[in-house]
Amino acid sequence: MSVTGPLYALLSFAVFATHDAVIKFLGASYSPIQIIFFVTLFSFPLVTLMLMAERTEGHLRPVHPWWSLARTLCTTIAGFAAFYAFTVLPLAQVYVLLFASPLLITLLSIPMLGEKVGPHRLIAVLVGLCGVIVVLRPGAAELSLGHLAGAVAAVFGATAALIVRKIGSEERTAVLMLYPMVSNFVVMGAILAFVYKPMPVAHLGGLGVVAVLSFVGGLVLIAAYRKADAAIVAPMQYSQILWATLYGFLFFDEGVDGYTLAGAGIIIASGIYIVIRETRLGAASQAPITRTRSRGATTALFRISPLLKRKRQAS
Repeated sequence: MSVTGPLYALLSFAVFATHDAVIKFLGASYSPIQIIFFVTLFSFPLVTLMLMAERTEGHLRPVHPWWSLARTLCTTIAGFAAFYAFTVLPLAQVYVLLFASPLLITLLSIPMLGEKVGPHRLIAVLVGLCGVIVVLRPGAAELSLGHLAGAVAAVFGATAALIVRKIGSEERTAVLMLYPMVSNFVVMGAILAFVYKPMPVAHLGGLGVVAVLSFVGGLVLIAAYRKADAAIVAPMQYSQILWATLYGFLFFDEGVDGYTLAGAGIIIASGIYIVIRETRLGAASQAPITRTRSRGATTALFRISPLLKRKRQAS
């Protein structure tokens, strides 16, 4: 088996982790609303250039307007919640909460996709969610708005991913990619006047770096999925916990406690088990995790699932 795909995946998630560290650095000075607005603004030219290569004829009116609206709202909420969580919580804790998203994808695929999830995967989901409880330690540790934001990002990110699975084969790539970006731009722009703080050129440049890192990370992740099976690429997202630990120690004076490590271990083990289970079932499973290609419920505005769909259709 070629190691190119896994290496691309590791590189991609390293880029995304760097993206998140820059978000955390800027979040110490600015509201997540301001950060999202400018990152979206800087992302428009990059994504537009990519979409110019799309040859699919049609308009930008969604085939499924209500599902598209629901996904747009979910993506906007998940993005804001993730941005906020990264600014107020240790990086490692945020990632552990976001790692619950694949578990929720499995659980929510039952009502949303009609997926039949057997007892093995259901038990794995429950075990993984217990890992989240280990990290949060309700009653023993003080829970903050940041913890709630991380959980909200995981739930709404999982929901948005499943909506793409539900309508993605019928919607144009441009619709799937541009609507959430326009929503972020309009919603955050409407609120920006209440939280805006003047930014030096260096910090504006930092927001541009975030947009570029999101774009590059998405391209490298696309390359990873083209070089290797989803069962190999998907678990590589858990490497972000290593980068979070390193960046947190070097730049934010953060440590990782035993509860966070234990909870992360439980969540990662259950997530990997579900991926392995879906792979073994093959055609007998709709495989909601291994077929959800985009990065999980994080701050990245660049969604790769629609582009992979377009590539498959072109082939």
